[in-house]
Amino acid sequence: MYCVLDANVPVLRLWFDGETDTKTDYRLTRDAMRSLQRLLRRQQDHGWGSELEVLVYTYWLAHGLSYRVVSRVFNVPKPTIFRIVHRVADGIFYNLKKAISFPENLAAVGQKFVALSGTPAFHNVVGAIDGCHIRVKPPAQHRLDYLNYKGFYSINMQAICDAEGRFLDIFVGYPGSVHDTRVMKNSPFYLTARYPPPGFFIFGDGGYTCLETPIPLLTPYKEPVRGPIQQCFNYRHAKARTVIERAFGIMKTRWRSTLFRALEVAPAFATKVICTCAFLHNVCLDNGDTLEPDEDMLDDNVDPEPPHDPEPEASGNALRDALAARVYGAVV
Repeated sequence: MYCVLDANVPVLRLWFDGETDTKTDYRLTRDAMRSLQRLLRRQQDHGWGSELEVLVYTYWLAHGLSYRVVSRVFNVPKPTIFRIVHRVADGIFYNLKKAISFPENLAAVGQKFVALSGTPAFHNVVGAIDGCHIRVKPPAQHRLDYLNYKGFYSINMQAICDAEGRFLDIFVGYPGSVHDTRVMKNSPFYLTARYPPPGFFIFGDGGYTCLETPIPLLTPYKEPVRGPIQQCFNYRHAKARTVIERAFGIMKTRWRSTLFRALEVAPAFATKVICTCAFLHNVCLDNGDTLEPDEDMLDDNVDPEPPHDPEPEASGNALRDALAARVYGAVV
């Protein structure tokens, strides 16, 4: 069954005129929107049905509006808008790998982390990992499970990004009370240990444990640091790692009407909405559709969760010490 919309409504006239800037209404440029429509188009789709549904979904996401309001904007019955929104969210969710995947050219990724951090010692860094909290309206049952350490109800989003802020992997759905380390240990990324490959590593903040196995994840030295080698490493590490905080900030800025207030949908659907925001973040970057993160969105991410106790049996301290020595050696 196809989506039939009235092409005379203002937001569709804007789209069909082919020239007017679309970012105000849809938060995506025309190039990014067309790329998204191509990614989601199925073989059995005919006409403009699927493309128009993408317009409805991105408008709903961009304005954080109710189904009732969007139905008035597009002159379409509310139940139809509900079905469109859920259908597009499902379509993106089941096609995440079309835009979110681990890179093949690891050397190129490493060189970008070298440029970002300012040290050639980081040529084998191929990702930065962190978690962020997306506000939600908690379900009546298990309400306290969604109360995070910052004092608001949320769903956890774990992500790994490259040096340009492009998401390489996401894992979304754990309630906000769950610690970042536990989220990571239950994620497919950790359980399969398929990234990064031997000889490469990723960076995380002090909320994680410094690991060599099953994944090489290096964290900063705890404060107060001991000597100039640790101080130098932490400085360069922070310069490389903050790209993941910036990526979260950009994603939340683009979709701030949805992500900066509590999502008033069921947790299962909230998870899909968050995943679509990450997918669209990458689509925008791939099409040169960039923006600067709002300061309040950056502030919303930079407070790290207190770390759990270290795990000496999986310690990456020796690997970190060796890398820290190379970082310091490249400076002095």
